[in-house]
Amino acid sequence: MLRAFIPLISATMAFGCAGTKQNVSQPEMTSAVARITVDATFSETVEPTELQSALFHDERAEQTDENQNQPSTPSDQVSLVSSETIDQETFAIPNIPPLPGENFEPSRHGLDLEEVIYSVYQSYPLLDAAIDSREVASGERLQTLGEFDRKFKAATENGPMGYYKTYRQNIGLVQPLYQGGELFAGYKIGRGNFQPWYKERQTNEAGEFKAGFSVPLSRNRDIDARRAALWRSTFGVDAVEPDIQAQLIGFVQEGTYAYWDWVAAGAKLVIADRILKLAEARTDRIRSQVENGFLDPPELTDNLRLVAERSGKRAFAERKLQQAAVKLSLYYRDASGEPLIPGPDQIPEFPEMREIDASRVEYDAALALERRPEIYALELLRRQLDIDHSEAMNDCLPDVDLVMAAAQDIGYQTDPKNDKGPFQLDAMLYVEVPIERRKARGKIQSVSGKISQLNAKRKLTEEKIVAEVEYAYAGLIGAYKQARQAEQAVGYAEDLARRERRNFEEGLSDLLKVTLREQYAVESAEKAVDAKLLYFREQADYRAALAEDQLPISQGE
Repeated sequence: MLRAFIPLISATMAFGCAGTKQNVSQPEMTSAVARITVDATFSETVEPTELQSALFHDERAEQTDENQNQPSTPSDQVSLVSSETIDQETFAIPNIPPLPGENFEPSRHGLDLEEVIYSVYQSYPLLDAAIDSREVASGERLQTLGEFDRKFKAATENGPMGYYKTYRQNIGLVQPLYQGGELFAGYKIGRGNFQPWYKERQTNEAGEFKAGFSVPLSRNRDIDARRAALWRSTFGVDAVEPDIQAQLIGFVQEGTYAYWDWVAAGAKLVIADRILKLAEARTDRIRSQVENGFLDPPELTDNLRLVAERSGKRAFAERKLQQAAVKLSLYYRDASGEPLIPGPDQIPEFPEMREIDASRVEYDAALALERRPEIYALELLRRQLDIDHSEAMNDCLPDVDLVMAAAQDIGYQTDPKNDKGPFQLDAMLYVEVPIERRKARGKIQSVSGKISQLNAKRKLTEEKIVAEVEYAYAGLIGAYKQARQAEQAVGYAEDLARRERRNFEEGLSDLLKVTLREQYAVESAEKAVDAKLLYFREQADYRAALAEDQLPISQGE
């Protein structure tokens, strides 16, 4: 089974390393990293390293002689390398920090939220992918500029057999103009015995030079298909920016969620640790009272059960903390973009909660309407539809093109009349008028409907943005009040638990009542943590609603 998956594993690891940034040095990794490769020729056998021998010593001791006699296969070529030999075929797996000790306390100077947000700005992979869409849009715009490229044309037309033997060669350049129309210039030479009705194909001995231009006088004068495509692609380049901004807002919001989940997990571990210590501190005293006959033995057994149960809850809190740290590492990265799993010594305390002034909501809603990328995206879409409408109106106009061309033959005359010798100037006017104009009228009707739809969508989008700001504000205020009430409940519950423990020490209560009071205190403390977590999550939502996170807009060419 392992052999079947080794090529897939190798391809996956190679793909992951191809996207790893290596322009910034990263901290030295202390752990060994597995590298699995498949040699296409299988001409060499990988020799085991000292680290490989140390790690697989026990497994080799269990191998039978039969397995040792079997020839090695290419899929068995699995080697371990240290971090010093990491190359493009390997990538570093971050180490999970050790579990916190028994006297764990959050740090006053732990990991700050702004560090995580800065990391998202600098090295979050999906944000990098979103920024790369600028290159995609710029490339598409460059494609439309190709419609204005100079074109080189050449042809050779020969009739070596037949009554009329003719030989014609010509080359030329065509330059489309941004204002409409085009310039053209060329050279041709025609020799042989031409048909009387094709005498214009014949040139003097040195050939003929020709140059001219065509200019639209009605249709395609202010806009044509080439310019419309270029303008739409230009707005397409600009339209990438609101999409990047929207993704950035979402990534910061998700990273903020992960950060506060991690902080809350640390706070709940503190609660689990403290309640465990209370049960452990009673064990010796209860044992002494049981030995002296002041308490029945079941009291000691019940307290030991309580210690074991709370130890399990502490282990559960440790697991949740580690999982939250691993999730946070997707957004918290080092200078080279590699994930960093923060350790327990980096866990901060919950900061002080602040209530938002209600008078700010109206101002913040107006600010959100200016910042939110959805409005800018709809505005760019409206401009593209305006281009479509202008192009449709252009299709209603008659096609009137003026063409001017000048030609001059040079060299020895090929006809006694020398009819090719004089300078030639041609002026031509081409007119084409669609009668029903159904194509243009249908496009105008379609684009007008789309503009009406867009106006309605923009109105609803603006109303949704205002509603989101007010909704986030209501959630933030509600979470703030809930967290304050939860803090008061914790104070009352802890006071009752202290009183019950004192009564138990004085023989006025029993362990069951103490356990219940302590359990109520734990539940109140955990609810307070959840309330604070909700408050800071609502704060992240309010930040997202205001679109506070902005990337500098790329300056196009």
